[in-house]
Amino acid sequence: MKTLQLIPYLTFNGNCREAMTFYRDCLGGDLQIQSFADTPAVADQMPAEAQQGVMHAILKSGDLVLMASDSGMGQVTNGNSVSLSLDCPSAEEIATLFAKLSEGGTVTMALADTFWGATFGMFTDRYGMSWMLNYDKEPATQSAENQAVAAH
Repeated sequence: MKTLQLIPYLTFNGNCREAMTFYRDCLGGDLQIQSFADTPAVADQMPAEAQQGVMHAILKSGDLVLMASDSGMGQVTNGNSVSLSLDCPSAEEIATLFAKLSEGGTVTMALADTFWGATFGMFTDRYGMSWMLNYDKEPATQSAENQAVAAH
């Protein structure tokens, strides 16, 4: 049974291909890109300078799905109403992804341990997208309890 899934959709001002390639290089996975020129019904409605822009891109890496396009018609203003949140499976993964994705961007909260038992950090990447990375660590008391139970 397919479940409801939230998929972030990003809109860029002409650098979608570059941004999505960067995200693929950081996150891995399969990237598919279709330009406006590749779609005759849409291409006829687009100005010549937008023809090579990205009509639709999709990045799939495991359970991660990220979609994007270039606006094709005018300017997009990046706001602060959307953040991309990655829940990382390990301390090594969060450190690696934070370093890669924040390169050339602005770190707004460095990776640090939090009161909710996670490692967490935030940044705006070089393309103006806001990111939040989280790694839920097993609480020390839980870990000790699990070890005690496993020993019996």
